[in-house]
Amino acid sequence: MAYIDYYKILGVDKSATQDDIKKAYRKLARKLHPDLNPDDKESERKFKELNEANEVLSNPENRAKYDKYGENWKHGEEYEKAQQQQKQYQQQSYGGGFSGADFGEGEDYSDFFQNMFGGGGFGKSSRGRASGKFKGQDVQAELNLNLRDAAKTHPQTFEINGKKVRITIPAGVYDGQQIKLKGHGNPGINGGPNGDLYITFNIPVDPDFERIGDDLKTKVTIDLYTAVLGGEVKVHTLEGSVHLKVKPETQTGITVRLKGKGFPVYKKEGEHGDLFVTYEVKLPTNLTEKQKELFEQLKNS
Repeated sequence: MAYIDYYKILGVDKSATQDDIKKAYRKLARKLHPDLNPDDKESERKFKELNEANEVLSNPENRAKYDKYGENWKHGEEYEKAQQQQKQYQQQSYGGGFSGADFGEGEDYSDFFQNMFGGGGFGKSSRGRASGKFKGQDVQAELNLNLRDAAKTHPQTFEINGKKVRITIPAGVYDGQQIKLKGHGNPGINGGPNGDLYITFNIPVDPDFERIGDDLKTKVTIDLYTAVLGGEVKVHTLEGSVHLKVKPETQTGITVRLKGKGFPVYKKEGEHGDLFVTYEVKLPTNLTEKQKELFEQLKNS
């Protein structure tokens, strides 16, 4: 396996905080997302590398393994166990060490150990062949959600390695977030425990809302007359539409806050962020001569 520098991909130092990693990922994800770069194979490749880097570094446990073992981070625990078993069997075996003939062809040992020990195994002792138990390999999977699905708690079923897995997705998950399902990875070796399943959520850019933490931002267009005289405008939220009062003399770019109309807070039932609405004033076009005359009178008054 070729070494991939996940820190370099995200553009952060090894001393970066989790918040630094999250910010770097979001910034690059917006730039490289396939929806914004259609038919761009290079951007697609970089986006996949970016997600892979985020999957590892955004998870403190995985990050620690990566820092210690590099490209073999997924097998860090197996590696340490293998080293311990190697020492034990070297002490017990007559010949000592490993022998390339000890494992017969077709024996069920992972490629990781085949590569690590050159296709050999633990030496035989007077008590017979050694049989260490090892945890199965972890599995990485991605699950695509749109923003509205991520805003509600709902069950979802998907297939991994021919098996159907049903999970309940809590409201408020964020783009790049990773969860672990214990024991849903690949089978263990020699009766060892199964590996774990890591699921990373991919939430593409939404056409109506921009998510910033638990808050949402949106834009609404109002006509000149409503902007000058005041009035009412309909604003879409994740839970439907609301009518918002517009103050007289509202300018383009003015932002108002709708408290509690933002994104659900992850695993905090009933709590929501806020929705920030920015006004855009649309000037009238195709004016009649009478309308132009009225604007001239207004100008000169």
